[in-house]
Amino acid sequence: VAGIEEAKIFLQSLGLEVEASVNDGKEVRPSEVLLRIYGDARTLLAAERTLLNLLSRMSGIATATRSLVEKLRKAKVKTRVACTRKTAPGLLYFDKKAVLVGGGDTHRLHLDDMILIKDNHIALAGSVEKAVERARKHASFSKKIEVEVTKTEEVLAAVRAGADIVMLDNFSPKQTEKTMTLLRKEKYYGKVLVEASGGITAENFMRFASTGVDVVSLGEITQSPKALDMSLEINK
Repeated sequence: VAGIEEAKIFLQSLGLEVEASVNDGKEVRPSEVLLRIYGDARTLLAAERTLLNLLSRMSGIATATRSLVEKLRKAKVKTRVACTRKTAPGLLYFDKKAVLVGGGDTHRLHLDDMILIKDNHIALAGSVEKAVERARKHASFSKKIEVEVTKTEEVLAAVRAGADIVMLDNFSPKQTEKTMTLLRKEKYYGKVLVEASGGITAENFMRFASTGVDVVSLGEITQSPKALDMSLEINK
């Protein structure tokens, strides 16, 4: 379950009284009561759909995230699962909070949380090295720099240029494995964070995680979550 805290704030702002039976992050059974709400019926009915949309979406995202986290635990893999910025318009905070509740990493909340150098930036700068150099020159020392690479050859260029994180964009599991072997050979393994992203789903997730990357990020947990089935029942 996720969104209990936000649901309480929302309902209380409408003058309704709320008692939470569960906390965020709790695993629940079918038909379990999450909240008891007291107050004006007209207000409650007006808020019903917003309330259920919020809780069911956030809980669906948290559930999908927890499922991936559990796979990692069972396999005893230290890789972290993260979401991306592919969220529904206006719901970034709620979607990211749900991932956190599910045990995942929120990645960037906003563009200015870190510097992410993508293929378009590299094309404009002229090379990976020049893009990283410009970022270092103009950014605060407190900002981490992540470089998105599309070929194994670009990985060492990004690392040697001073990138803190390297994102392997749309690599296959085999390419990812080859890249991790290269980093070990060049003695960069463990000195830079490696993120696998792009084309990753719940089905192929473990194939990437088992290669030794530090982070696997996938957009589907926030982009197309399966909402948890919930309803509001009125009792006199």
